[in-house]
Amino acid sequence: MLLRDPVHGLITFEAEEEAILVRLLATPEVQRLRRIRQLGLTNLAFPGAEHTRFAHALGAAHVMQQLIARLRKMHDALPFWQRLTSDRARDALAAAFLHDIGHGPMSHLFEAVSAGGGRRDPGAAPSDSVSGIGNSTAARSHEEWTEQMLLDPNTGVHRVLVEDDPELPRRVARLVRGHHPLPYLARAVSGTFDVDRCDYLLRDARATGVHYGRYDLPWLLQSLRFGEATDDGAPGLAIDGAKGLSAIESFILARLFMFQQVYFHKSTRAAEWMIHAIVNRATDLLRDGTPLPHVPPGLHSLALGERLSVEQYLALDDQLLLETISAWRDCKDPILADLCARLRERVVFKTFELFAEAASPDKRHEAHQKVRAIAEEEGLDPDLYTALDVAVDTPYSDDRSLTVIFGHGRAHRPAEVSFVLDRLRDETLTRTRLIFASELRDRVFATLGQ
Repeated sequence: MLLRDPVHGLITFEAEEEAILVRLLATPEVQRLRRIRQLGLTNLAFPGAEHTRFAHALGAAHVMQQLIARLRKMHDALPFWQRLTSDRARDALAAAFLHDIGHGPMSHLFEAVSAGGGRRDPGAAPSDSVSGIGNSTAARSHEEWTEQMLLDPNTGVHRVLVEDDPELPRRVARLVRGHHPLPYLARAVSGTFDVDRCDYLLRDARATGVHYGRYDLPWLLQSLRFGEATDDGAPGLAIDGAKGLSAIESFILARLFMFQQVYFHKSTRAAEWMIHAIVNRATDLLRDGTPLPHVPPGLHSLALGERLSVEQYLALDDQLLLETISAWRDCKDPILADLCARLRERVVFKTFELFAEAASPDKRHEAHQKVRAIAEEEGLDPDLYTALDVAVDTPYSDDRSLTVIFGHGRAHRPAEVSFVLDRLRDETLTRTRLIFASELRDRVFATLGQ
């Protein structure tokens, strides 16, 4: 199979160990990824961000293909039982390709929305305490859904995998979670430097037009070597310090800058909150017995706190969610109809960023209370038309999933030999904003002093 990709160029899956990818490509679970955007509502801020989880899955498999080629150039130095056999390569390719099949509509957004239940704490933030459809017993992470799809005998991906090996679904599920007898292979699927991040940084940067996400993938792959043996005697991954230290610094910085410029963009965060508000309102109405038009069975079950079947979950995608929101513009509840109309017409809520002392827990809570008071005075429900958003990420955590080796010396943690990574180690990137309906903007800015 040959494909043209805007990020990697020509992608080919022609080797015998890659044949499983061609068969997996035709499964309903993989094809569903065509209907799920990689970046959710980010296209409201970056018009080109229309790429899908399907394209990313192909890209991740291609990066794994390149990584396998590099590892095989080095693995003769390993005992034969630690080398990358064709079966192990097949398992790794399948895990890279299938790692995202458990994502719901709008990717990570739906996972956050379905994580809680009922109305949110007025002082909570979407990234801290998310409420929405369902409850903690009914909601599952996309990793859990991925594992369930891999292990469910009724799914297409399971049937394809067991055709090769009855134990293959379980091995792939373990790899997706970052577990394998060979640590270097486990870290390639889930680690500081894994094929998922390698593809999505380049793909998201290209789609959004934000060049900060670019880094030198070919040089980084060429700089890889096997690291010191772990406790069980198998080697991990390492970077040749003389060649690749700058490349890994660039990789980590690219991730930091993409969070600053894209993933935490104010319009994206505000639009995501509007989805939260919509599903919160719809959940309250459904639980009160209020009929709503065009409620997909999966959303209705989640609203009532029921556990979804795999079949119900697979029926949910971006198109269905957006069609539902469009239909709710004509519902009898004026608040839900208003919120849906705003999102549909891109009347996105505004934001006010809190810096330094103003972002401390007490200060931000005080500021949020002032915004809530303004909303109430204007006749708007403060639980739905205002929010406190605290977005947090740790760009680099200095674990031992990737080490740096100079010559034949000992392995170092990257932060031990890099000024840049030492400064970034375990530091958090935090953006604190108040989110509110656009008509409140002038009063909020006048009250809070900007």
